[in-house]
Amino acid sequence: MKFAERMNRLGTESAFEVFAKAKNLEAQGKNIIHLEIGQPDFKTPINICEAAFEAMKNGYTGYNPAVGIWEFRQAIAEHISETRRIEINPDEVIVTPGAKPIIFFALLALIDSGDEVIYPDPGFPIYESVINFVGAKAVPLPLREEVDFRFRIEDLVAAISDRTRLLIINSPQNPTGGFLTKEDLEAIANLARDRDFYILSDEIYSRLLYEGEHQSIISFPGMKERTILLDGHSKTYAMTGWRLGYGIFPKPLVEEMERLIINSNSCTCSFTQIAGIEALKGSQDSVIQMVAEFKRRRDAIVDGLNTIKGIHCRKPAGAFYVFPNVKQLPLSCGELADYLLEEAGVAVLSGTAFGKYGDGYLRLSYANSLENIQEALERIRIAVSKL
Repeated sequence: MKFAERMNRLGTESAFEVFAKAKNLEAQGKNIIHLEIGQPDFKTPINICEAAFEAMKNGYTGYNPAVGIWEFRQAIAEHISETRRIEINPDEVIVTPGAKPIIFFALLALIDSGDEVIYPDPGFPIYESVINFVGAKAVPLPLREEVDFRFRIEDLVAAISDRTRLLIINSPQNPTGGFLTKEDLEAIANLARDRDFYILSDEIYSRLLYEGEHQSIISFPGMKERTILLDGHSKTYAMTGWRLGYGIFPKPLVEEMERLIINSNSCTCSFTQIAGIEALKGSQDSVIQMVAEFKRRRDAIVDGLNTIKGIHCRKPAGAFYVFPNVKQLPLSCGELADYLLEEAGVAVLSGTAFGKYGDGYLRLSYANSLENIQEALERIRIAVSKL
């Protein structure tokens, strides 16, 4: 079968490939500890599940407006207004089945062939994949370990050209756990206004921050008009399979996004949106408890990795990933990830799965029990000692 040429430009997520390989090994009887998938290991809070069930019983099982149910858009607008300290109206909110469509649709609506899009590297692999798919030039912006996996503003300045149309930022960040400071964001905002480009701000991990206070670039003067804010319920409320994301858009973009939704997925599931209202307006105790547990696991995995010879790991400020430096070990990061899966039964990801600047690192998700993390650390220690 002959495929369209554009399919050659579409990438994937290595996490799902490694997960499938790990599950295959489990089927063969091998015990695997999963540190490869970025998925909270907590159950969706019961009040959210009950809200969805009640919504189904009350008939929320049909089509709804392409951009989302008005009551949910209102709840999101109130939440973003409060947390980002800027006035957001419900008609600036678009609901999507998961947050990935925000990336896809925003680039389809804004970016032409030959435009340039700057994205973080190492970073979520879907950024580069979609940039390439729409025919734009993907310009990597290195995140540097020596500045806690932020990027240097001078590197951003060097990456900007007359064809720069969009900058993607992600804070807190996947895969490194780094986050951008208020000073970083202020410098970025100044550049965006001076050089006339838009920002796609991926804030899906905004509630998973252990140190400092989350800052959003949309809050800075003049940035609401040139920022697309991406967020959702998958990580904060352990709702990955519910597929519930949303974006805040400059008003001229809303109609274009609506047309893309109508031409693709029609709308987002009705009863999940009702559950989404309960998630935002109901008790936040489960979020507080989950973040506290993630912090406990983060401290344990960072401390443990730093006791293994040849591995150095910085303590991430947010999300639920660590990105240890393994450059002193005799294997490449890709070879090491394969070795740890086969030899130690620990599934991790190669840093190169997140871009060329991820070379020499691994990504480990600590969205697993503390007991399993401690067992994984011991297995890694033994396996590395054999190299």
